[in-house]
Amino acid sequence: MLDQNDTKKIKEIVEEFFEKMTITPTSIEVNKSVAENSEISDIANLDITLEEPQILIGEKGQTLFETQRLLRAMLTKKIQKIFYLNLDINGYKQSKVEHLKRLAKELADEVFLTKEEKVLPSMSAYERRVIHAELSSRGDVITESQGEGIDRHIIIKPR
Repeated sequence: MLDQNDTKKIKEIVEEFFEKMTITPTSIEVNKSVAENSEISDIANLDITLEEPQILIGEKGQTLFETQRLLRAMLTKKIQKIFYLNLDINGYKQSKVEHLKRLAKELADEVFLTKEEKVLPSMSAYERRVIHAELSSRGDVITESQGEGIDRHIIIKPR
């Protein structure tokens, strides 16, 4: 269970990480929350603000996700606790999630009306998870992932 000292230590480690990368964030905020329906109950939400965010976001957020993976490995080892790290830079991930949810709803409505399935473009596992979760409670459509590797995509079908 993450406590106040852990979140303080996370912030210090993250500041040192970016200092070694010669990147100076304008702000670093660490908040903790609790995950529902998960084996890992603690979530450390790390919100970073940068003047030049694109260097750490990368194409389609790939650099952001790799940075998150690297930071999580470092932090887990140094803090000696298992938790999920949710890294967001300049609100990129949050706006991406909101966009994916809107897209999912719009396409699901279209599938319901036309009774024709919609094939979405290839997406990362994280993005597919957002789409599946958003549409999971709807009784009028179903979602299905198809393809392999980087070609994996979602199909929204009428029920």
